[in-house]
Amino acid sequence: MSVRYEVIDIKRPEGVNVIIGQAHFIKTTEDIYEALVNSVPGIKFGIAFCESSGKRLVRVEGNDEELKNIAAENGMKLRVGHLFIILIKDAWPINVLNALKNVPEITTIYCASANPLQVVVAETNRGRGLVTVIDGEPPVGIESEEDVKERREFLRKIGYKLK
Repeated sequence: MSVRYEVIDIKRPEGVNVIIGQAHFIKTTEDIYEALVNSVPGIKFGIAFCESSGKRLVRVEGNDEELKNIAAENGMKLRVGHLFIILIKDAWPINVLNALKNVPEITTIYCASANPLQVVVAETNRGRGLVTVIDGEPPVGIESEEDVKERREFLRKIGYKLK
């Protein structure tokens, strides 16, 4: 048996975060929809779920047509069974990850990022599977005291840490 690898760039508009994970049931898109809207009022998103049996369609939900279309496009490029991709704006992944982890059919969250993403996919005669996610670029050093100060100030500025 042979394995072929492919690296796929994930399309996302500037300022949009991406969450990629795996689930196992046709109702995944609807349950993710509910988890997102119940977590953050005003969140905008698109979801694509790659069905791996039955009709084997990319199932699509969301409340933002552009993000739904881009999620569907990414799903068709990936073509990995049971994989889902969510594009969100007007919210951060930290706002929705716990809710997603409580969706019964979600088995794994691979990444949540606003960085440029690549997905490494393996293909055999049985189908395609996600190998790993390349998230952003490698570190170039260790933070300095000034970097620590900037990080702490930023977290307080955006409201994730107290003064």
